[in-house]
Amino acid sequence: MRTVVSSATKEWIIGVDEPFTIIGERINPTGRKILAEEMKNGDFSRVERDALAQVAAGASMLDVNAGIPLADEPAILADSIKRVQALVDVPLAIDSSIVAALEAGLEVYQGRALVNSVTGEEERLEQVLPLIKKYDCAVVAISNDETGISEDPDERFKVAKKIVEHAQDYGIKPHDVVVDPLFMPLGAMASAGTSVMALVRRLRDELHVNTTCGASNCSFGLPNRHALNATFLAMAIANGLTSAIMNPLHDEEIAGIMAANIVMNHDTNCTNWIRKYREPSAEPDQGRRTGRRARR
Repeated sequence: MRTVVSSATKEWIIGVDEPFTIIGERINPTGRKILAEEMKNGDFSRVERDALAQVAAGASMLDVNAGIPLADEPAILADSIKRVQALVDVPLAIDSSIVAALEAGLEVYQGRALVNSVTGEEERLEQVLPLIKKYDCAVVAISNDETGISEDPDERFKVAKKIVEHAQDYGIKPHDVVVDPLFMPLGAMASAGTSVMALVRRLRDELHVNTTCGASNCSFGLPNRHALNATFLAMAIANGLTSAIMNPLHDEEIAGIMAANIVMNHDTNCTNWIRKYREPSAEPDQGRRTGRRARR
């Protein structure tokens, strides 16, 4: 159960036996008016800064979205991908609801991408899955269909199974389908946490697929969101979640994920944890010590 993605020079594996995959979400103009206007006008300086900052903060991959109303999304998405790939070597998730934009992004992408996303609607399946096969990439499968998003985890499992089976009809293996089981906000549904943990385990054990989520969904509407997100992510990792689309600039979430990697034995000898959090050794002040000796 290994989903292999790559840039032109770097391979990354999403899997239950691998370190957790952090997919940086910041290159997305939704809800970011300044970024949307800049991208629409051909200014990608903020996109480039966001790319560098997210990788520096620990992102394993970056999600690139160019969904701007009344703009040429295929052209902007393709340009964004080229600029980001010129700066960082991590693999990318090509994110759009417009099939033409997905193909424009795939045409310029160097490496093996993750496409975000396909849903269970018949029309969407018939539009997106041929692209996945044509460009030999992986795909995020979101567990909703023509009926919308079900609160019943069993129904969301059925949608995921339908997508995986349709993908196999095109020769796409289950390990190249990364399912988003749609985490519900914990503040709106008391059972959302336990039900989605069970669903993640079922997706792993029965469909043999990797999983992802929008990490901030769980804390929507609640205070102290970063602490809740960090705890939720660590628990979800223990239950089989293998990736998340999230903001890697929040230290609490990163600490929770890195701690979970240790507990799950995905950080050999705690190397990554020690490298990030070990306090630097204090350097002796040679000048002052020498001066005290001289006065004696």
